[in-house]
Amino acid sequence: MRNCVLRELGRIRYGEALAIQQQLAAGRKQGLVPDHLLLLEHPHVVTMGRNGHAENLLAGPEIMARAGIEYFPTDRGGDVTYHGPGQLVGYPILDLREWKRDVGAYVRAIEQTLIDTLADYRIAAGRIPKLTGVWVGERKIAAIGVHLSRWVTSHGFALNVTTDLSYFQYIVPCGLSKPVTSMAALGVRATWEEVGRRLAPHFARNFECEMTAQVPELAALESEN
Repeated sequence: MRNCVLRELGRIRYGEALAIQQQLAAGRKQGLVPDHLLLLEHPHVVTMGRNGHAENLLAGPEIMARAGIEYFPTDRGGDVTYHGPGQLVGYPILDLREWKRDVGAYVRAIEQTLIDTLADYRIAAGRIPKLTGVWVGERKIAAIGVHLSRWVTSHGFALNVTTDLSYFQYIVPCGLSKPVTSMAALGVRATWEEVGRRLAPHFARNFECEMTAQVPELAALESEN
């Protein structure tokens, strides 16, 4: 069974996490590192996907700065989204040539991992046809935006656990005029770290891999690069 290294990064700024993703993706393409799943939380940040539309950003740079929100254009798919405290963010760095060379199957497996995780908390989540992400009724609880290069993935998903949903007022989330929700808003008391620990085995099952903690050799390799 394929190995996937689970790394819990805690709260980390978006730019730092992006640099780690890029480093790991480069190593994965060269066969120097195994698959990874990074689980973390970001400070307030709004990111714009490569297919994003400026009109979905509802606040200018000065307003966002006053609210303590960073802004990053990215190379992931999708439109604009928000990350912040209380949100479980996952960045899988996988070589899909060793799983399925199918972008659609990859996104569906991420969705299923999130649906399975929410089911552990008695939240009945699901999909909406032709829309990416995970929903509870008509409310979006998790966003997905991915990037692939030579079949190696980066970017990933964001699940609202205890997220302050008022921060979504600065954007049209994913370019859709649909409301958002969180696990806390649905009555679930849990931290993003606890939810991440629940999510990891579902991820392993859906992606047919064995999750292991980061090993020292990989940390040494990264510090050398």
